[in-house]
Amino acid sequence: MSIVDLAAARGAHTPLTRVLATAHVAAVGDPGARLLAGAGAGAGGESWASHEARLGVLEVADDPALVRALVRASGLRGRGGAGFLAATKFDVAAQSPGRPIIVVNASEGEPASRKDRTLLTLRPHLVLDGALVAAAAAGARDVVIYSHRARVRVDAALRAALGERAPSPVRVRVVDAPETYVAGETSSVVSYLDGRGAIPRRGVVPAARAGVAQRPTVVNNVETLAHLALIARFGASWFREVGTDESPGSTLLTLTGAVRERGTVVEVVGPTTFGDVLASHGGLTHPPRAVLLGGYEGTWMSGEDAWRAPVERHRLGRLGVSLGCGVVAVLGDETCGLAQTARLVRWLVGQSAGQCGPCIFGLPSVSELLDALVAGRARRGDVRRLRTLVASVRGRGACGHPTGVATLVDSALDTFTSELESHRRALTGAAQRDLGDFPLPIGALR
Repeated sequence: MSIVDLAAARGAHTPLTRVLATAHVAAVGDPGARLLAGAGAGAGGESWASHEARLGVLEVADDPALVRALVRASGLRGRGGAGFLAATKFDVAAQSPGRPIIVVNASEGEPASRKDRTLLTLRPHLVLDGALVAAAAAGARDVVIYSHRARVRVDAALRAALGERAPSPVRVRVVDAPETYVAGETSSVVSYLDGRGAIPRRGVVPAARAGVAQRPTVVNNVETLAHLALIARFGASWFREVGTDESPGSTLLTLTGAVRERGTVVEVVGPTTFGDVLASHGGLTHPPRAVLLGGYEGTWMSGEDAWRAPVERHRLGRLGVSLGCGVVAVLGDETCGLAQTARLVRWLVGQSAGQCGPCIFGLPSVSELLDALVAGRARRGDVRRLRTLVASVRGRGACGHPTGVATLVDSALDTFTSELESHRRALTGAAQRDLGDFPLPIGALR
């Protein structure tokens, strides 16, 4: 009898989306929510007793192959940048020599994102259950939670949850992660846990094959693991009741910038557009001037195009846009998109690992030239030089950081053509106000 059949036989728990949603976008506690179901934000971290009363006891098959088959049938993809099939990592780890390690990547180095820390603060047991499912799938006995002690509410909720749980054959430990942008990249995580610092690498052996101490290491972010906890309870078919065949399941988004409340986390549980999301939960009544999708190394879109765009990873991919970590950053009416981009690039330059030419020399040059354009100090041909410089760092370097900055800058130059012309003519006006509505860490260059 499957886990889902066992739950149905007990008759105590109804799969979450059988409680019908009134809309395709849910906030914490709304009907139809999955990851965000349960008590509202004011209740703090959900206790273990409340968690199990709401969802039932987690029962995972003893056979790792059966657990992997369940994950594979669900079609779950990682809810980070690359969107790899979760089952593939478990398959590789299970077939590689050595006892696997599971890493909960809770670093969330994207300053605008709040989805992973929201889950850890409000639903810590859902994440920990997901880590146990991942351990069962890979045959692991060690789980490392890669998080930040400085995030006091997250750390308190996580440690309280660990203290509540019954003993388990799986050993769980928390490691204090560096608070840098590139520290959450998988190769950075492995490097840091190996004692070499959070240094990203490109083209290395996949971590799932040989990671920490050369052991198979499966790294997943918080949202991905929270989905695993629900798949283990309600099954693959239930998970696929929302989303699409290519990208099944619900998706968390963080709304920031010129919205009603920055840092709002919502869950997409049905077909919708970014316009619907921003109207229902962002306080917008019409398309904004522009939207930055996927985080600070994401893609700018015009407000009209973003308003109509579907919240679906594969369809966005066909438009050349990555949903990435799920950040939806709205540009304010009085904010210059080029000035905001220049501000973000200045910060991103300081976030590199400083290990290769594109980061050491290329990105500072991109930033300087972009700053000159915004300040009205551009010379004839500087826009062309900026395009050439951006192209020279794209796809190069020891990690994906230069390419991310290139994507941000190229999309800004394509989206903000009128602003670009104004800056070239030194007509900057008041359009550089309110740059702070795109959050950066405290003390960062603004």
